[in-house]
Amino acid sequence: MAGYISDDTRKVTTHRLVEMKQRGEKISMLTAYDYTMAQIVDGAGMDVILVGDSASNVMAGNVTTLPITLDQMIYHAKSVVRGVKRAMVVVDMPFGSYQGNEMEGLASAIRIMKESHADALKLEGGEEIIDTVKRIVCAGIPVMGHLGLMPQSINKYGTYTVRAKDDAEAEKLIRDAHLLEEAGCFAIVLEKIPATLAERVASELTIPIIGIGAGGHVDGQVLVIQDMLGMNNGFRPRFLRRYADLYTVMTDAISRYVSDVKNCYFPNEKEQY
Repeated sequence: MAGYISDDTRKVTTHRLVEMKQRGEKISMLTAYDYTMAQIVDGAGMDVILVGDSASNVMAGNVTTLPITLDQMIYHAKSVVRGVKRAMVVVDMPFGSYQGNEMEGLASAIRIMKESHADALKLEGGEEIIDTVKRIVCAGIPVMGHLGLMPQSINKYGTYTVRAKDDAEAEKLIRDAHLLEEAGCFAIVLEKIPATLAERVASELTIPIIGIGAGGHVDGQVLVIQDMLGMNNGFRPRFLRRYADLYTVMTDAISRYVSDVKNCYFPNEKEQY
């Protein structure tokens, strides 16, 4: 594994992601929200790092992604970019920063790119925001789409259940995916939809399709890093695979530190000047 992650140190770009799809190489993508974690994720060989508006949940403790602001997303994005050498850094445009009109969306997009030095942006929605996507792409900013379960619309859904199970919603998702590709998106995230539908979208489009809860027949996968590392103890959706149990590891380490301090075991003679 160590050999694999050091073999290719070239910067990941939109062009390279398309090449990966063409040759059948799966794309790895994880979230990160701070400098230290971004360094680790990038050094482990990640292709794409998403500065997700999920920071609203895992970093700020909000119930939804809606409260996080443009300023806060820029802060997280700047921190991540400083820690990354190889991976592509994609930043979520937060709720309210692009849904109003295309010029507002363009202004928000330019501000994120100028202040964070990120590589690309991600927007939720299809036909409803297509003019904004076109405007941003025309300004030279790479855009990743997001369809299926769109967390910024959770109040409209009223539930986090699987989306596009009925024919009408599935057909709209397919149309929206084609519209996003035609508008210039370099990739699309599909969240929590039937695997057969995701496979169809991936086969019909030439741009990479990244799944989260969308099955294994897409071009790549994305997870929230706190989830896949097992830091969120009570969160266990069907699509999540835990690669560590950091909740237990961290709780044990912190408890031992507390005990050592209380019992005067830390610091010892060798741990002082």
